[in-house]
Amino acid sequence: MAAKDVQNQRSRGLPGFLPGASDLDHSLSVSPSNPDNQVWQPDHPPPGSLPPGLNYLSQLDLIIVHQQVELLGMILGTETVNKYEIKNSLGQRIYFAVEESICFNRTFCSTLRSCTLRITDNSGREVITVNRPLRCDSCWCPCYLQELEIQAPPGIIVGYVAQKWDPFLPKFTIQNANKEDILKIVGPCATCGCFGDVDFEVKTINENLTIGKISKYWSGFVNNVFTNADNFGIHVPADLDVRVKAAMIGACFLFDFMFFEHSLAGL
Repeated sequence: MAAKDVQNQRSRGLPGFLPGASDLDHSLSVSPSNPDNQVWQPDHPPPGSLPPGLNYLSQLDLIIVHQQVELLGMILGTETVNKYEIKNSLGQRIYFAVEESICFNRTFCSTLRSCTLRITDNSGREVITVNRPLRCDSCWCPCYLQELEIQAPPGIIVGYVAQKWDPFLPKFTIQNANKEDILKIVGPCATCGCFGDVDFEVKTINENLTIGKISKYWSGFVNNVFTNADNFGIHVPADLDVRVKAAMIGACFLFDFMFFEHSLAGL
């Protein structure tokens, strides 16, 4: 009886975050595929059931993140702000993300730069804010590793992405608003890809079960060498909490900065 009570307390500690939760709203619909109208049209869930704007994510098991090519940066060889289209499995854009950072940070701090990514829906409303402070990413500085703060809507913290020290593998945790670990992300020893996809596996905290992955898609030798455009796929259970999905979108941005920001890194 005591063991059962402990298990019930643990299950109440993280309500709705893990797959199989029953408190998610499933009142979305996808408009028929139309080449002239590639915008996802969801039904609106009951007020207050989900963070505003995140109802788009509630039934998705695949989220595609496509970085837009900055021709000016390619021509001048300068580091410009990153921009991303976030799409569903049909290729319909559901969000658009734009980096906010100063030129000094992009030039001298490069991939470690502090920045804010503002994610808007198709109406232009900001629904997610991702804050990245200036931090290290070296195993020699284990006390000041990478971290992202996820707000949805802006001003309300719903989670964090925190890098964990490991001498061999890139490891991160998805945390809730109270900085309690929910999921773990484990990357490969080498993120160069070797002419193939690079997968970061999403696991339970004890790493015994893999529930999804974040993949950096290899788009061909020419694209990877001569452009900075990266494509990612976030594969997760459809009933995963939308706040965790928002944090995983933030994790995708972080991986792009850390491992694939420069063109040759994507090979």
